[in-house]
Amino acid sequence: MKKRILFTGCSFLLLFVAYAQPNKVNADKIIGIVGNKIVLKSDVDDRLLDMQRQGAEVPANGKCFVLQDLMGTKTLVLQAEKDSLPVTDEEVEGDVDNRIRTYLNQFGSKDELEKVAGKTVYQLKEDMRGPIKDQKLATAMRNKIVDGIRITPNEVRNYFLKIPTDSLPFYETEVEIGQLIAFPKASREAEEYCKEQLTEYKKAIESGKKDFKAAAAQYSDEPGAKERFGQMEINREQKDIDPTFMAKAFTLKEGQISNPFKSKFGYHIIQLVSRNGNDAVVRHIIKIPQVTAVELKQGFEKLDTVRAKLIAGTMDFGAAVNRYSDDENSKFTAGMMQGQNGTFLTIDQMDKEIVPVLKNLKTGGFSQPAEYTDPSGKKGVRIVYLKTQTAPHRENMKDDYSKISMHALERKKEDALEKWFSNRLSSYYIMIEPEYRDCETMKTWINAMSKKK
Repeated sequence: MKKRILFTGCSFLLLFVAYAQPNKVNADKIIGIVGNKIVLKSDVDDRLLDMQRQGAEVPANGKCFVLQDLMGTKTLVLQAEKDSLPVTDEEVEGDVDNRIRTYLNQFGSKDELEKVAGKTVYQLKEDMRGPIKDQKLATAMRNKIVDGIRITPNEVRNYFLKIPTDSLPFYETEVEIGQLIAFPKASREAEEYCKEQLTEYKKAIESGKKDFKAAAAQYSDEPGAKERFGQMEINREQKDIDPTFMAKAFTLKEGQISNPFKSKFGYHIIQLVSRNGNDAVVRHIIKIPQVTAVELKQGFEKLDTVRAKLIAGTMDFGAAVNRYSDDENSKFTAGMMQGQNGTFLTIDQMDKEIVPVLKNLKTGGFSQPAEYTDPSGKKGVRIVYLKTQTAPHRENMKDDYSKISMHALERKKEDALEKWFSNRLSSYYIMIEPEYRDCETMKTWINAMSKKK
């Protein structure tokens, strides 16, 4: 019960299958009501189908868990509406656009997405707006309920002592590592060579000697561009696209190819495939100017100086990343790499070039500058920082306090949510179909329904 209530508030999933069943003809019916909100049998079936398609383990009483989750969401939405919690149309539309872009990247093109969905992108967006607004309202309400809840060291200890020893998780070796990266600027000659190459590709494509998609797969320096044949779905409001790239794309006519231009990632030519308002489909070829040993030497010298400051203690790692790193994304995390458990990484979650570096590092140490190639193929130099490292072990307060503290805090929030639901549900009309009334997870709702009689 508690786990599912917490899930309702913080990660209510809106997955593709819910919007892609135009041919469904099975009879539907209402199986739950909270206030003026209803839950349909198809809502539960769709969620279970989502879980199966993603390979998630569905428990034997999965229908009970899903119904409880959906009823919890409806309840939070009702209260959020009553409390007038702010969720703007702009926020909802931004989430809708992001979801559509995710699907476009997953299926490769607008045509393929619409073929699989059996609906146009416009229809998919229409279907998404209501559920996404509910998601945001439910999350806002949950946050209001648990806002201000804190955990003390004594509460963490008491939480840990209640866990049976044989239920404590076993952790493989985990590390917290950071990296400070320098990308030396390529020479003018290397940049001019990229522009010359792109100019030749453009001429060949425009003359019909080359196909743009084939050229992108053959000549692009970025692996992702090769795999997608250079094709991208973009929206003018996106913040993760280079502004120069975005501006150039929206100045083109359909079928037109741009002249070579520079973005922060390299040099490009773009072809506009189609455009619909702020949405566009483009293809591009990217060439990344290659740095030589001369430029790399400058990067080594720069990071040698930075490493000396780190070792001397005149600058901490986060400050050094903010000042000297050429990787903009790492500045948001103070250079620390992120994984499924936050900053804690297992060996298989790290790039293969870091693993041998760690063998020669002690906790708190900084590696010698080493040559580095990022996922896009860009060459640079980096320093690796080993913040913490644990041996394989059973969970304990010494090595895993931060994790235990996080779990204890989440349990305290679950208790607060449980109490909130118990106190609040009796103020709403509740209806649960008889076949679900024996569900253990629905006990709070069943009790509230009984009080109304």
